[in-house]
Amino acid sequence: MPPSIATRTGDDGTTSLLYGRRVPKNHPQIEAVGSLDEFNAALGLARATSAGTAQKPVLASIQQDLVALMGEIACAEADLARHAASKFVKIGEAELARIDGAVAAIEAKQLKFDDWATPGASQHAAALDLARTAARRAERRLVALPGHGKTVRPLLLQYLNRVSDLLWLMARESETAGA
Repeated sequence: MPPSIATRTGDDGTTSLLYGRRVPKNHPQIEAVGSLDEFNAALGLARATSAGTAQKPVLASIQQDLVALMGEIACAEADLARHAASKFVKIGEAELARIDGAVAAIEAKQLKFDDWATPGASQHAAALDLARTAARRAERRLVALPGHGKTVRPLLLQYLNRVSDLLWLMARESETAGA
């Protein structure tokens, strides 16, 4: 019989960071990881509603990137060198360039839209906008971490910011193309 998901180790209101250090469940790093997890779930909804579009693999690749990002954020400051030396996947320049390329590809289509968008033109566009707002919340949580003693690589903030922009464009593209 496989082990239970219910370990009961969190029954006291604590949880583990990446290498086992216990922290309260409302610890700023856990809040940030939780926001990234919510963002990943929202991306899953957007991906599920993107049947038949070129957006599906882009969304799946962002979800994979988020797993790496969550791992890095869930690492205690004292364990950063251990994480850097590990075989864990890390967000790098290539991932940022991939997002920039996706933004450029949509912008090259010269979509027509007026100022502020009101989410809900389609189920898929609304899912993308929901994912975008979750990304912005996660970004705010990451921005706050240095004030709590957690180093956040600037590239991670750049990545989340650009992904948010990409999701906004994807939502507008979906509205105009019926994607």
